[in-house]
Amino acid sequence: MSKRSFRTALIVVLGTLAILGGLIAFFLHRAFSYPDEAHAGEGRDVEVEIVSGMSFPQIASMLADRGVVERPTWFRLYAMWNGKTTEVKTGKYLIKDNQTPKQVLDVLVAGVKEITVKVTLPEGKNMLEFFEILEQAKVASSRDLLALARDKDLLSRHAIVGDSVEGYLFPDTYQFRLGEKPIVVLERLITRQQEVWNQLVAKNPRDTATLKDKLGWSDRDILTMASIVEKEAADPKERPRIAQVFINRLTMSSFKPHRLETDPTIRYGCSVPEKLSAACIAWHEPCLKAGKPRGCDRLHRAQLDDQDNVYNTYQHEGLPPGPISNPGKASIAATISPDGSDYLFFVATSKNSRNHAFARTVAEHQKNVAKYVSSDP
Repeated sequence: MSKRSFRTALIVVLGTLAILGGLIAFFLHRAFSYPDEAHAGEGRDVEVEIVSGMSFPQIASMLADRGVVERPTWFRLYAMWNGKTTEVKTGKYLIKDNQTPKQVLDVLVAGVKEITVKVTLPEGKNMLEFFEILEQAKVASSRDLLALARDKDLLSRHAIVGDSVEGYLFPDTYQFRLGEKPIVVLERLITRQQEVWNQLVAKNPRDTATLKDKLGWSDRDILTMASIVEKEAADPKERPRIAQVFINRLTMSSFKPHRLETDPTIRYGCSVPEKLSAACIAWHEPCLKAGKPRGCDRLHRAQLDDQDNVYNTYQHEGLPPGPISNPGKASIAATISPDGSDYLFFVATSKNSRNHAFARTVAEHQKNVAKYVSSDP
């Protein structure tokens, strides 16, 4: 080979190496600068969701499609280089579209910050009222909760007899995640109710057995009575006595027919069941026309005489078909261990009073009504 040819070949080789070196240097520079290069976005929040089972290539492609990162392959290689492809957390994210790949990866590895809210579910509310509170707190949709509350599979799993979870949702203060799954919410309330129930039964085995033997009641029957006591007893001290009054109405031979005759059962039957009687529908119409909630009005003779309302304890003997509210611990305990008195009637001592005057006979009760109701302004 001539010197000239050698020089030419050498120049070509050196030139090629220089070009290759330049390309390598360029790509190395791009590779090392890539993590800190902000995406050309507008700073808007982009919602992305990482679900269980997604591979990192799928995550990278999804982020690119959503306009959060460029070059999904580079993003994947960058994550692999840092050993973080398996550290990404599931969840819904809001990621700005002008962040760097490093910032995006850091967000996905850190995970979604869990936002929770404290929710108090008061004693004596029915399930629809509970669901409204939970929806207002942005925990879960009331519609979704209601659909699940009547789900036969859920009821069967928890051995709940009846057509809903009414009575089995324990009133308490809870900490829930925002946007929680309805099944998680209901399972938690039901589990808490079962815990409290088991504690009370274990603490009062003899009283529980007496109720079941004397009245032939099931656990659900006791819970149903407790839900009525919760609605009627404003003063906690009166709960055992009010429970006893209702038990006496069902058991004493001097009180016939054995009807509980309590307004809250009618209101429940006119508000919560899926199918309502004609009298119940008519009761709601004036409220709806006035732009007020259903059942805003007092009960009328049509509702008191309504035999189609199976929860009407003025027309039907015995307990209603199921609980009419979600009772707290004190009302359940009062029902399990009533005070043993022989009263059959009670009336509030004033319009807004928490206390009642109790009576053993109709005559005594009428005197109390004349004293406290007739004199009420």
